[in-house]
Amino acid sequence: MLKRLIGVVTSDKASKTRRVEVERVFRHPKYGKTVRRTTVCHAHDEGNVSHVGDRVEIEESRPLSRLKRWRLVQVVKTAVGREAGTASEGAE
Repeated sequence: MLKRLIGVVTSDKASKTRRVEVERVFRHPKYGKTVRRTTVCHAHDEGNVSHVGDRVEIEESRPLSRLKRWRLVQVVKTAVGREAGTASEGAE
């Protein structure tokens, strides 16, 4: 079974590659305080369908490049204000 994670796209500047931040929350083993940590994953997005701010599901894969070890499964939720047709069309 391959690992699947859900995270937020933080960069879509490279073609077919997305930088996804996955946040995890845990309790500190000694002090008991709730701690938030983020893990950065580079994921392969074949169709360039995801953009910055989207919540996406990624899955483990074989190494695709020096950094890419994940591939995009689906876009779970699009970013607010980025629905179809609203991005940079009103500047006429």
